[in-house]
Formats: sequence, structure tokens, C-alpha cells
Amino acid sequence: MAITLYMVAPSPAVRAVQITAKALGIELKEKPLNFMEGEHLKPEYLKINPQHTVPTIVEEDGFTLWDSNAINAYLVSKYGKNDSLYPKDLKKRAIVDQRLHFNNGVAFATGLKIIGAILRAGKTKIDDQDREELNRVYGFVEAFLQSKQWIAGDSVTIADYNLYATLSAMNVLVPIDAQKYPKVAAWYKKVDALPEVDVSKEGLAKFEAMIKSKLK
Repeated sequence: MAITLYMVAPSPAVRAVQITAKALGIELKEKPLNFMEGEHLKPEYLKINPQHTVPTIVEEDGFTLWDSNAINAYLVSKYGKNDSLYPKDLKKRAIVDQRLHFNNGVAFATGLKIIGAILRAGKTKIDDQDREELNRVYGFVEAFLQSKQWIAGDSVTIADYNLYATLSAMNVLVPIDAQKYPKVAAWYKKVDALPEVDVSKEGLAKFEAMIKSKLK
């Protein structure tokens, strides 16, 4: 059963869903949206997702969901052969949820503000404030990893996928300093080497090319 994924390839949130779907062996029927032409604002898409964001999934029975954190939790809960990516144990799940909320409310929001200024407001350079804000996020992640091998514990979860997708975009803006954030750098390299992550690499390359074309 294929799931339709409304997407924009460079989006970190879209790439997080692609990674999770790949890990679960889920077939995605990808439907790219042209944001430059306003396809995400057309009535037919607003009917599906009134927030006009990506990613959005639509199952064959019509069930619709958006927000990568919610989508990935749903996909694992419905299609996972086990609960390793999103544990049923309440305490373990709570840590995964906390990391997902951090990703959404802090990491992604911080990166989105800078990316939006570059793509929509004509910003042409990364300034000191941008570096300070992104390094602040890296600092939090470094702290999360102090006693853990992965972002939420001793095994890979959707928190790793979502936060990796976000940090891969941030890393284009301000590269992760391995001297300051050795645990973040090591974790990033480890997630980047996972086979399921390969599905997101083309989108990341498009994001990097898009950003670099705007920066002086």
C-alpha cells in the first residue's frame, strides 16, 4: 500500500519522513509541490492541509497527516515491525517526544528563521547572530548526547532521523565545529552513515545548492 507524500525535496522535514519510511520499508508515492509557483496555496492543497506546509501524507483510505514529527510517530506505530524507533515504554517514549519537541520548537525554528531570510528576504550572508543562534542549538544537542550513544538513548529512534534532517540543513549554514561539539559531530557522522539516510541525500544536495546560490 503506497502512501502519497506531498513534498519539496530540499525540506529537512520532508527528508526526515523519507528516512523513516525507508527504514520501515514503506513505499512513498512522492508528489512534489512547486512553492515558487504557489502550488501549496492552491485550494486543492489547502483542503488537504490548511497550514499549507510540507510534508503531508495521505493514505489510500484518505487519512491525512502533516508535521514530520507527528508523521514519523504515526508511521512507526502503524507499520513498524517493532517499537525500537518509537518505544512503547512510557519513559523511553517521553525522551523521544522531548527530543522531537526540541527539534520542532527550537532547532527547526531557529534554522527556519535564517533560511527564510535567505530565500524570501534577500539575506546574502551568515552573520554573527546567526552563528550564535545555531551554535546554541549545537550546544543543547551536545548536552543531550553526554550520556547517550544516540539522541534519545542507546538505539536509533525517529528523534535521530528528525534532528539529523534539521541539523544537516543547519550544517550547511554554519558547519558543526568538531572541536566545540565533538559528540554532535560524532553522532552526526554516525547517523549520516545509516543506509536509510541515503534516501535524503539528493534533497540535501539540492538544499545546499539553493542556499549557496543565495549567499555571497
